[in-house]
Amino acid sequence: MAGTNKGFRIFANIIMILLMLCCLLPFILLITASITDEATLTLYGYSFFPRKINFRAYEYLFQAAGKITRAYGVTILVTLVGTTLNVTMTMFMAYLLSKQDLPGRNFLSFFIFFTMLFSGGMVPSYIIWSQYMHVGDSLLGLLLPNLALGAYNVILMRTYFTTNVPKDILEAAEMDSCGELGMLFRIALPLSKPMLSTVALFSALAYWNDWINGLYYLTRRSDLYSIQNVLNSMMNNVQFLKENTLDAGSAQITTQIPTSGVRMAIAVISVVPIMIIYPFFQKAFIKGIVIGGVKG
Repeated sequence: MAGTNKGFRIFANIIMILLMLCCLLPFILLITASITDEATLTLYGYSFFPRKINFRAYEYLFQAAGKITRAYGVTILVTLVGTTLNVTMTMFMAYLLSKQDLPGRNFLSFFIFFTMLFSGGMVPSYIIWSQYMHVGDSLLGLLLPNLALGAYNVILMRTYFTTNVPKDILEAAEMDSCGELGMLFRIALPLSKPMLSTVALFSALAYWNDWINGLYYLTRRSDLYSIQNVLNSMMNNVQFLKENTLDAGSAQITTQIPTSGVRMAIAVISVVPIMIIYPFFQKAFIKGIVIGGVKG
């Protein structure tokens, strides 16, 4: 029996190592490609061990260091404010839906679930937010549209409240004249920290990686671009210079721009902050996913 358990642990460790490599190797290849000389990259392709190291891609990006720094500030602000608002709305709605005696609970649950399957489409959404809500060319255009996209998080947290917050404790608190807000903030939320961290991480990733809202709603205010919009604009500019050379002189200049390296460097700049922050949320995130998956 002991030999069987030992063999299973060895097999499980091998599988986990392979899965870890599948996740880690693409990031390593991304970083090495971003510091590989453009000519070497074109001639020999991507490699984990660059034949010739060149930081020209990052030099090209840091020529716009002021713009990138400002974009990081906008992205961090939008991510923090948006995540706080999103988690707050998700928390209140999920807690209400976890109440079995809530009037219209089944209809509200179905309505929220329905939005996960069907939506009005991009054009109606754009018309509502731009012409009726007037969020264009402001930070509201980066904040508000994503607040309506948390149906999955609401259902996830509602299930957590229903299955992991003991009803006996809530009933005892109600008998002690504790109101609903008191039960939420003093009992339900302290017991739901793993799920709160999970929902917060999902929301933060959505805000951090979002570039669609900036593309649609920031038509004249490029100074409000998030880091994703700025990097996407820089990548498009590089491609434009490559494809629209007018003479030999300009062709010589544009061929010096490491197009492939710039793409890789852009990806590195956009993903590194998430890689730095994720380990701090990893324990609570895994716990929330496991509990939500087993009992949900």
